[in-house]
Amino acid sequence: MKHSALFLSCIFVATSQVFAQTKSLKNSPPLTEAAAETVGMSAERLSRLDGVLQNSVTQGHVPGVVALIARNGKIVYHKAFGLADNEANRPLKRDDIFRIASMSKAITSTAVMMLWEEGKFQLDDPISKYIPEFKNQTVLKTFKFQDSTYTTEPVKSEITIRHLLTHTSGIGYGVIDSDEKFKALYHKAGIVDLFTTEPVKISDNIKKLAKLPLHHHPGEKYLYSEGLDVLGYFIEIMSGMPFDEFLRKRLFEPLSMNDTYFYLPDSKASRLVAIQKPQNGKWVRYPNTFYDTDYPIKGAKTFFSGGAGLSSTAKDYATFLLMYLNGGELGGKRFLSRKTIETILSNQVGELLGGEKANSSHGLAFGLLNKAGEEKGAKGSAGTFEWGGYFNTNYFADPKEKVIGVIMKQTQSSGDNLNNLFRQMIYQSIDD
Repeated sequence: MKHSALFLSCIFVATSQVFAQTKSLKNSPPLTEAAAETVGMSAERLSRLDGVLQNSVTQGHVPGVVALIARNGKIVYHKAFGLADNEANRPLKRDDIFRIASMSKAITSTAVMMLWEEGKFQLDDPISKYIPEFKNQTVLKTFKFQDSTYTTEPVKSEITIRHLLTHTSGIGYGVIDSDEKFKALYHKAGIVDLFTTEPVKISDNIKKLAKLPLHHHPGEKYLYSEGLDVLGYFIEIMSGMPFDEFLRKRLFEPLSMNDTYFYLPDSKASRLVAIQKPQNGKWVRYPNTFYDTDYPIKGAKTFFSGGAGLSSTAKDYATFLLMYLNGGELGGKRFLSRKTIETILSNQVGELLGGEKANSSHGLAFGLLNKAGEEKGAKGSAGTFEWGGYFNTNYFADPKEKVIGVIMKQTQSSGDNLNNLFRQMIYQSIDD
């Protein structure tokens, strides 16, 4: 039996190596800095962004901000303003590391699609085929807050992998859920929704989550959910590797995203930006609430949240987005095919978000700007893909203009308008 197990292990390792990212006929260069004029942007107009970002810090709208702009694979703007930690009076640097929270979702989705390209599953397979705990799911009908008892009805159809990628599964988001019933349900079940320093593993968490009722029947509505956490566990099952290891070996190392982690090594912990909030005219460190704010650098470091767990830098995330703008290739390595990228960047939710009359739709990894959104101005071209994170980080990539914008802050309760102003300043700088 030991020899058989060893043989199977060797087969799996060999197969994993075969299915790693492949060489590409293309060989796009990595992100490097260049003069704005070389890529059809005005340096003079880009300099207006300096005043916008500095004023936001000076006026107390944000404690600090890092902004990166790239076009045609060239970084034309990458600057830091303000402080990384006001209490420690630590200046913010452009290579500082931010908790990117829901910006993790696109990375997890990309990993799923890499495994899909290997023929391991179909997007419309039920997730119960791979995680049996999801069999016999139900939808919540009634709930009593007095004793947390509830009634359910059977699902009309099972949750599929596509549902999990597109937030149409019916799974909720517990502690940040818009429905108080599900906040209570998830809390009672001990679900970890976002981050933890406790010795929790995603496998245990997802198996508990699978037993809970859904908000709605799968596929009937769009509801922001922790379906990407389910897919983090799914990646472990399909790859035979811990989720963090899969991302490191299959995405981060090949893309040279050397500052992207679930948990930072000690040598990089000092570069983590503090989460801050405004209080009595000052910026103070955000207190521990349902999570420990230092989760990326302390604790058990065993929980890998596919929906919210990663930390990264502006340049690392821009590198990830550049791979998408290049049609799935970077540095001569192909991570996804051009046709797969086209599928990922297509509307996967139909009319659930309002269809063509809405400003946006959703693909298999990102929010997508529609024609109506483009016409509102300063948001990007139709087809621009975008998202943000819980701690006030944001990004977009415009395939038509070949523009990437990443803006990183680390705040709660700030209410700043920088994400919109950032895009406004980028698009007024195009000069071609």
